[in-house]
Amino acid sequence: MRFLLLILLILPLSAGAETVVLGLSRDRINITANFDGSEILVFGAVKREVPISDEEPLEVIVTVAGPSTPVVVRRKDKRYGIWVNNAAVEVDAAPSFYAVATSGPLEDVLLRVEDLRHKITTTRAIRSVGAPDDIRDSSKFTDALIRVRQQNGLYQLLEGVVAFDQQTLFNTSIRLPANLTEGGYTTRIFLTRGGAVVSDYEATIFVGKVGLERWLYMLSRSQPLVYGIMSITIAVLAGWGASAAFRLLRNS
Repeated sequence: MRFLLLILLILPLSAGAETVVLGLSRDRINITANFDGSEILVFGAVKREVPISDEEPLEVIVTVAGPSTPVVVRRKDKRYGIWVNNAAVEVDAAPSFYAVATSGPLEDVLLRVEDLRHKITTTRAIRSVGAPDDIRDSSKFTDALIRVRQQNGLYQLLEGVVAFDQQTLFNTSIRLPANLTEGGYTTRIFLTRGGAVVSDYEATIFVGKVGLERWLYMLSRSQPLVYGIMSITIAVLAGWGASAAFRLLRNS
């Protein structure tokens, strides 16, 4: 009985022997008229209850995920000399932005079973329940979505960019593009050893429009008629002003 109690006391200590402490350079990103993207610095440390051992070294994985929304992916085929939509698959939830940064090659720092459990890689972060019965290669639609968003800088795989000093301090930077979706961006840190996750931590960065951009955005959603009339009026006044300025320059 005493032996069992001793084991129960030791297990929590071992499970929490190494935990990750996270820091962010900012917890909010404001989108303004001249917003051309942003860069966030993710840094942290490994908190230990015991000294560093000679076991297999730790590795660090950082993920940043934007708001997830359904996406319809269409495939085009050439028919009679023109390209037409031939098939479509609706992906149930795909992050608008997703970045994975690691301290080493991904295949070395993460086991597949751990990826399945924590949904770390881009493929696992996308949720696609099913496809129409007449589509046999639905996985290709998900691959195409990932490929297109990678080309646009919205999906990123950054292997070996996490600096991990003395198995204690780590840091990395992730570039966010200009075409961000508003909402909460979930930042997760995973400590792994031998590909298995030993600790994880999560925080949220909020991205949103501010100032005049926010007011115009809310006006377009709450009062679209007023927004449309105002847009037309501004366009007419701008055209009239440009025409008047051109006439003055021509007559001078």
